[in-house]
Amino acid sequence: MEQPLEALTIDAWVALLRSSQRVLENVEQDLKEAGFPQLVWYDVLWELRTHRTRGLRQSEIAEQMLLTKHNLSRLLDRMEKQELVERLLCEEDGRGKRVHIKKGGIALLKKMSPTYTKSIETHFGTRLSPHDKKALLASLQNLTNRNTPHNP
Repeated sequence: MEQPLEALTIDAWVALLRSSQRVLENVEQDLKEAGFPQLVWYDVLWELRTHRTRGLRQSEIAEQMLLTKHNLSRLLDRMEKQELVERLLCEEDGRGKRVHIKKGGIALLKKMSPTYTKSIETHFGTRLSPHDKKALLASLQNLTNRNTPHNP
């Protein structure tokens, strides 16, 4: 007999959150054991490298990263002290600031990449078949597409 939709939805939701949390904890542990900063540092540097020529406003980073402005500001302060990023006045309005990755940030990103990649493969990639990965990707893309609810 099939589970009622509500129970199936809740079970899927809980499984998504638990698996995401567990994989992230494992990745964080791998980075820590390799002597690197937290994963959020990598994520910020990745976003900034992707937008290297124009940089990003703090609000744009916060939106991409789903961080509060306060937490992001403190993180950027620490990263700036380590000379990984810099905040420069916006050319378009002269009021706000854009965050840019510096050479030290690019270097740290390159150093962290092999550990991060191996960790993702170990804790995520090896646990799913190619078919499962495609199905998961399609399902997650379905969740982020706001225009098309899934109708069986």
